[in-house]
Amino acid sequence: MSSKAAAQIVEAMDSQTAAFKADVIAGLSGEPKTLPSRWLYDDHGSELFEQITRLPEYYPTRTETSILTTRASELADFCGSRAVVIEYGAGASVKSQILLEALQKPRVFVPIDIAGDFLAASAIRLRKRFPDLEVLPFAADFTEEFDLPNDVPTGFPRTGFFAGSTIGNLDVSEATRFLARVRRHVSEAGPVPERWPGSGYHGGRALIGIDLKKSTATLIPAYDDAAGVTAAFNLNLLTRINRELGGTFDTARFVHEARWNEDASAIEMHIVSEAEQEATVAGYTFSFDAGESIHTESSRKYDIDGFGRMAAAAGWRIAETWTDDSDLFAIVGLEVG
Repeated sequence: MSSKAAAQIVEAMDSQTAAFKADVIAGLSGEPKTLPSRWLYDDHGSELFEQITRLPEYYPTRTETSILTTRASELADFCGSRAVVIEYGAGASVKSQILLEALQKPRVFVPIDIAGDFLAASAIRLRKRFPDLEVLPFAADFTEEFDLPNDVPTGFPRTGFFAGSTIGNLDVSEATRFLARVRRHVSEAGPVPERWPGSGYHGGRALIGIDLKKSTATLIPAYDDAAGVTAAFNLNLLTRINRELGGTFDTARFVHEARWNEDASAIEMHIVSEAEQEATVAGYTFSFDAGESIHTESSRKYDIDGFGRMAAAAGWRIAETWTDDSDLFAIVGLEVG
């Protein structure tokens, strides 16, 4: 990793600590109490989420992986040759590796993630697996506005890649802004030389994984597994607050709970207080009633038409859709409209 990239990661981590503190104080001061889901993903949280993706109850990862594997050549054709792939919320970049394997001479891979240390380790693994591919890790919060680093080359077709149905963690306005941000990033590539036939470049593209609507009999266990990994993932947020912000949460007196919100068409994750208690964070004291919860994450479920309308509001149109045989999950191919 270049010294410039390492310095950028350190700077981003410092700014994220300040943002984390502000979000925690604001979220725990509200009624109801909330915390943004992006803070679930510190290094340990990212590791726990990778464990979640391998659980038998958690269908999204294996279903999306199956789509990526069986339709890899079609997805590669959609991206075009010599593509610059920008992955948002990259994590370990497990799914993007399937796409990178299928692409024709990919030019650059730009993994973006909020967890700087985890991102750096992932980039090292990717460079070993793809020695001919330039990997440019970039530490950023994809839910906020940001510019891509200047060393992302122009003149090549760009595809934004957002796997894992993570877009479901954003509300409609947040998701629309995110899609608009991706549109801006992929539209900044400039013209693609004609000497690269079949580049598939039409002003920028994106591949977005979305979890489709289905019964709660399938949904609830996916977010409250029998082994308790999702519970550990959710409660790790309190441990992170204690460690990074000097919090005094007694984590043994809180439990994980998954709920279905019909109006929002979303699974919600909550951290529930088992007793009346208090916790302090950065000099602020927060009181909890027995049964009171902190809402940490929503995972919205879509149908294709509804997602298409939201994408259109951000300047996209649906060009392709790939689903599994049971219509549990979809990868949607977007083109700049």
